[in-house]
Amino acid sequence: MSRLDLTDHQTYVASCVELADRRLGSYSSLDRIALDQDRLNRYDRLDQLQPPREILTLDQIELDRGRAVRMILGGGLLAEHTAAGEATRLGLGPKFLINPARDLNPTKIAELMSRDPGQEITASDLQNDLDLPPRELTPLSLGQRHLIQSAFDLAVLARERGQDFRQVLGQQRLLIVVSETSADEITAQVQYARFFGFEPRHVYLMVQRAYHGISRGKRGFYYDLDSPRRLHNHGQMAMQQTMDRQWFWFSGDNPEYLEAAEFEDILGGMSDKVSYNIENLDYLTGSIDLESLALALDLKDEGVNMVMEVVGNDPDQPQKGGLAAFDPGLDRDVMVESFQLEGFRNEDITFLNKNFNHYPDPVVAWRSLRDEQLPMPIVVKDGFLYYQPVQGDLNFQLPTRFFRRRELSPISAWKSGADTPAALNAMAAQDRQPHFAAFVREVTGLVK
Repeated sequence: MSRLDLTDHQTYVASCVELADRRLGSYSSLDRIALDQDRLNRYDRLDQLQPPREILTLDQIELDRGRAVRMILGGGLLAEHTAAGEATRLGLGPKFLINPARDLNPTKIAELMSRDPGQEITASDLQNDLDLPPRELTPLSLGQRHLIQSAFDLAVLARERGQDFRQVLGQQRLLIVVSETSADEITAQVQYARFFGFEPRHVYLMVQRAYHGISRGKRGFYYDLDSPRRLHNHGQMAMQQTMDRQWFWFSGDNPEYLEAAEFEDILGGMSDKVSYNIENLDYLTGSIDLESLALALDLKDEGVNMVMEVVGNDPDQPQKGGLAAFDPGLDRDVMVESFQLEGFRNEDITFLNKNFNHYPDPVVAWRSLRDEQLPMPIVVKDGFLYYQPVQGDLNFQLPTRFFRRRELSPISAWKSGADTPAALNAMAAQDRQPHFAAFVREVTGLVK
């Protein structure tokens, strides 16, 4: 296990350099490390992995949905919304801020889709692929849509149970993770949208730090301030949450920062934490998954602290991603990340990580991150060394179970130009929800 000092960002950087010296000191150059990085990141028992044996099928389990409803309406779910991605494959800037009604038209969409190898798309080719022209969508950014849907679904659930939806929204706690490049604009949008109906004191934001690369000198490795800054993946995001003064909320226009012990106390009062990525398109018409929440609560009673959903890989267009498999060395199912799968073809991956994780009794996962940290896989980019820890590796540190749906649908997310029609159609479907437009006007004031 990697030993990192998570006191603050400076100690984290210093321990990253020390880790490079310990692990990679025998290499004379970064070029040699780059040639060997797949082997260095390779899963220890890759050749022994077998098909998973204990994946639960959600639709075949008797679950107490009412318990999940009571937990949500009572404010027992901590929802984490990750929006630090820069959408480099899309080339449209930070994903949170993409506003198709403002930023896209059929010609632009065709250009995006034609960037994929072997694709030549024209605007006229899209006539039958789009439910609406982008300009006819409600003028909301992807991030705004994501957070509004969460509030909207909670309001619908509250009304169904005869409760005041504003009181229910006031009890929720949510986490929004943003990048340094977009932090000011996103936080301004959150404030301007009246915190999407949530209580400002319970809307916590964190700016995920980006880091310079590490270079190799005559005396060893060093942190190179002349290198580009990059995110250290979502594993670093998770570990950053254990540092002091990372999360903040707004008191008026002033940010109020939380000490790590305060955040630990908040987590200790929550029944479950769910981590969402704003690129997930299914979320735009259904942000509350009562079945998986009910399952997470049942598994919490059994001492499980991580629940991961797997989906089927698309046999026609197989994706790379985390592999669910049985590890005979550990005698249990595990999730192995894509860059640990040296030599694996995408079509060899049957069950993919959906990147939709529950953390029942979430303070347990937080303490594991603080005390044990995460493994630190490497990547050499543009001639510099970076780390790419993944949050999913917590499945090796926590009691973990995996589940699937009866129908193994592929992942639906806006990752590349090819996904753009599906993304815009998901937004059109969101706009068509009964009372959605009125809710946006009343609660956020973003549209007239």
